[in-house]
Amino acid sequence: MNVPLWLWVTTVLVIVSLICVDFVIVARNPRKPSTREAALWVSFYALLAVAFGAALAFTAGAEHSIAFYTGWVVEYSLSIDNLFILILIIGSFQVPPEHQQRVLLIGIGLALFFRALFIVAGAAAVEAYVGVFYLFGAILLVTAVKLLVSSDHDVAHAEYKENALVRTVRRVLPTTDRYHGARLTVLLGGRRHLTPMLLVVIAIGMADIVFALDSIPAIFGITQEPYLVFTANAFALMGLRQLYFLIGSLLTRLVYLNKGLALILCYIGVTLILHAIEHTTDLPVSSPPELVSLGVVVSLLILVTVASLVASRNHRQSESVSDSEAR
Repeated sequence: MNVPLWLWVTTVLVIVSLICVDFVIVARNPRKPSTREAALWVSFYALLAVAFGAALAFTAGAEHSIAFYTGWVVEYSLSIDNLFILILIIGSFQVPPEHQQRVLLIGIGLALFFRALFIVAGAAAVEAYVGVFYLFGAILLVTAVKLLVSSDHDVAHAEYKENALVRTVRRVLPTTDRYHGARLTVLLGGRRHLTPMLLVVIAIGMADIVFALDSIPAIFGITQEPYLVFTANAFALMGLRQLYFLIGSLLTRLVYLNKGLALILCYIGVTLILHAIEHTTDLPVSSPPELVSLGVVVSLLILVTVASLVASRNHRQSESVSDSEAR
């Protein structure tokens, strides 16, 4: 796929502009959005991604369009799972409701930056040696196994543990115990102190790096076109702020989400290894086409969502019955 420089520049400028507009909206009116407002924004970004994929079909061909849609769906699914971690971080740092949107936007910006770096590094590695797909596949398979062995109890009762960087910052630099608006630092007693707002940004930034380590190999298992890899990640991240407020409470009901993502990552990991075998050996194997991958990913997500909601409903009904009998 030959992407001219002007298209790269235009795409990046449009994406950055959308994020900046989002940031300005939050800065002018820092509040928790209503469910209707969040739903409209999430729908807008989803329709934007669908329109982009349709434009790809007309200009670059159906194959690239399907690859984009598959990558977008996978990255969007991983982003939903990542939201659970963001909820834990924001809850652990007790971020005031009026500042949660700002923190999320900063996190999205950092995520896009780190993923862009990983995309460049990944594309260079693939160009230098196609055998790097063995490594990518292994990373996804290890992640899939970790998700499969984690119990539903672990996910439902997970707690955020501060990473080494945040602990070091707390120990070495003076920090305050309370927020001072949206300020990252504050002058107290003639000495500069860090606020919890900066610490939560650091925590989310470190989480974004970990997220990228899983998401970039996953998208490279679907397409090796840097432009499609970048745009699929960008569209998956846009609207994440509104999605946080729209389905934050619903995430606890998606009890099988980790299991579904594990199966998806396992499938993509095997696909990556098959792709590496195909291009580094004479064995008669080949990776599945993009359309098959799209069907597998969508089918797994639908199955996981339905099973999760049914299981959550049955659990709530059994708890209701138990409470009634207790009375």
